[in-house]
Amino acid sequence: MPFSAQRAISGVLDFSLRVCWATAFLILRGVHCVIAGKTSSARETETVVAVQFAGGPDAEGFPAEQAWENAPAIHFAHDWQGKNGDPGRKTEARVLWTRETIYLNFLAHYRSLTVFADAEPNGRRDQLWERDVAEVFLQPAGSEGRHYKEFEVSPNGFWIDLDIAPGEKRDLKSGLRRRVRIDEKASAWKAELALPMECLTPRFDPAGAWRVNFYRVEGPREPRFYSAWRPTGTPVPNFHVPESFGTLAFET
Repeated sequence: MPFSAQRAISGVLDFSLRVCWATAFLILRGVHCVIAGKTSSARETETVVAVQFAGGPDAEGFPAEQAWENAPAIHFAHDWQGKNGDPGRKTEARVLWTRETIYLNFLAHYRSLTVFADAEPNGRRDQLWERDVAEVFLQPAGSEGRHYKEFEVSPNGFWIDLDIAPGEKRDLKSGLRRRVRIDEKASAWKAELALPMECLTPRFDPAGAWRVNFYRVEGPREPRFYSAWRPTGTPVPNFHVPESFGTLAFET
C-alpha cells in the first residue's frame, strides 16, 4: 500500500478515535446536542428545567406560543412502572416561571377521550382522576418528605387542586387558571396551567431545587392507561410516591 494511502487511513482512524472519545466524554457528562430547537438532556429522566418567563402574557394571561419554545420539554409514553410504552399516548410537559406564577404546558396525545359532563361552576371537579387527566405533583424546596401539592386538569378544562400530607388530603384553593383545547385531527389535547406562587411556597427562591412528577390517566374503564414521567414502580397504579419524584430546577 502506498505510504500516502497509509497516512490517509491513519488520519481517518485517528479522527474517528478522537470522535469516539469526545462522544463518550459528552455522554458521561450528560451533555446533549440540539439539532433544531430545545430538547431534554440525557438526564431528562431526573430533572426538568423551568425557564424564567420574561415576556408579557397574551390576552388570556398565559405565555404566548413562542415563549413555550424556550422551555425544554420532557416526554413520557410508558406506564407507571416504566413499561408498555405507547407512542399514541405520549405526553410532553414544559415549565415556565416568574416570581409570581409557575406556568405548566401539557401536550397529551390520546387514543380516546373520557371526561365528566358536570363540574362546579368554576370548573372544579372532585374525583377528577376517575376520567382522563394530566397531573403534576409539586414539592417546593423545604417541604417535609411526604407533603406536596397536586394539580389535575382534564381535556374539557375541569380541574382539581389538593394539598397532600400523610393521612391528609385537603382542597388547596390555589386560585389556579387554566386553558385547554383539543386537536381532534392530531388526536391530542393541550392544557396550560397558571399556578400562583403564593399557593406553593411563602418564600420563593429560584436557587432551591424542587421535587416534581408528571402523570397521565386515560381510559373509560380498567385497565386504564396510567402513565408517569418518573415511574413509581408500585405493583398497582399509585402516583403518590414522592420518593420517585424528579427534580425541578429553576433556570435564571
